[in-house]
Amino acid sequence: MNATSATAASTRPAPPTKHQLALMIWLAVFPTLTVLNLALGSWLSTLSPVLRTFILATVAVPIVIYGLMPQLHRLRMMLIARAGRRG
Repeated sequence: MNATSATAASTRPAPPTKHQLALMIWLAVFPTLTVLNLALGSWLSTLSPVLRTFILATVAVPIVIYGLMPQLHRLRMMLIARAGRRG
């Protein structure tokens, strides 16, 4: 490991705590499910609850995992860096 990678590794923020991660997941999941329900609600209403849930989960999980969670992790890193510069 060279000096640059050692410095980068030492300045990298710690992973989110359980509580931070729970909040981040909620911030991603709730709006995603709300939008999907508003957009697909009339079509999904004719389906059984299990099939409706399956379809919502199949659409929502990739949106949350690949689209929203990386953005929330970046935002968290920016907030931590900003707090570090102030303090």
